Amino acid sequence: MRVVIAADKFKGSLSAAEVAEALGRGLAGAAASVTRVPVADGGDGTLDAALAAGHARVPVTVTGPTGAPVRTAYARRGTSAVVELADASGLLRLPSGLDPLGATTLGTGELVSAAIADGCTDILLGVGGSCSTDGGAGIAVGLGARVLDAAGRPLAPGGGALTGAATLDVRPLRARLHGVRVTLASDVDNPLLGPAGAAAVYGPQKGAGPDDVRILERGLTRWADLVATTTGTDRRADPGAGAAGGAGFGALALLDAQVRSGVETVLGLVGFDDAVLGADLVITGEGSLDEQSLRGKTPVGVLTAASRLGVPTIAVCGRTTLTPAELRGAGFAATWSLTDLEADPAVSMRDAARLLAAVGAEVGRALPDLTARR
Repeated sequence: MRVVIAADKFKGSLSAAEVAEALGRGLAGAAASVTRVPVADGGDGTLDAALAAGHARVPVTVTGPTGAPVRTAYARRGTSAVVELADASGLLRLPSGLDPLGATTLGTGELVSAAIADGCTDILLGVGGSCSTDGGAGIAVGLGARVLDAAGRPLAPGGGALTGAATLDVRPLRARLHGVRVTLASDVDNPLLGPAGAAAVYGPQKGAGPDDVRILERGLTRWADLVATTTGTDRRADPGAGAAGGAGFGALALLDAQVRSGVETVLGLVGFDDAVLGADLVITGEGSLDEQSLRGKTPVGVLTAASRLGVPTIAVCGRTTLTPAELRGAGFAATWSLTDLEADPAVSMRDAARLLAAVGAEVGRALPDLTARR
């Protein structure tokens, strides 16, 4: 038996590589070989997936979401770079709580700029896990753009300040991006504005109350108007413009980025198809398997790719809100949840590695039945 483990992180508990390691320990002895392929969907964990696939880690210090320096990195292979917004401008980089109006994506722009300065001409920008709703204005500034207020002063960082944006100079940014191709890895299809937009849908997740959401919506509207006037193109309604607090909009409108499915992009990056060819079973999963998962997150992306190659897929998760019928309807051959072994969520998160090893052992015992369904 040959088993491929291609799971995402269990957020707040284990990285994708740690999930694969724990499951692999449980499978030891039951499978002739276990191949571990840590994956992600373009959000946090994308950098680790690239590094596990053989990219080199290039350390960089950038401006964190609240102004303090953070030590991050991009992944490099040849002239290609993988930049993870979450590691530079994400929720995990907040030193003392959420800052819905002031958090910035400046550090992500600085990280992309560092990769370009080092000779990278093909940038994969993974978004997700952002703590900012600045419409990608910070990314633009990090790449050399100048955003000024009515008095000609540099605009303060964060989405809350965007209502005062008066002038945008993209010439330095355009010069820096000359000859560079940017790919936006995201599975979010929200527009920038409106009830399905960045502020309304994702602002509350970043700490924005109702008044904050209204301020952010006004700021993003002002920013979209200014960008459209400056560039002659309006991308606010494009699918994915609302990704990562509007960072998707900034990438589309100012970096001329092309959008690709986050999970499909990462699967290609890590050589998923080659790893699965000839396998008997694929194990995927994430911390919470829910309705969002069915809308194109990592487990379904892995399932789709494995099904195309004729290999059955099972899911392992910390918890699931989906019914057995929904999971079967999605195409999973079987599903294991850590809540079946430990009902207390706090204990389950703390002891996830031990529980995953136990699940791996259960999967190992079930391998003959699971693979007989092919």
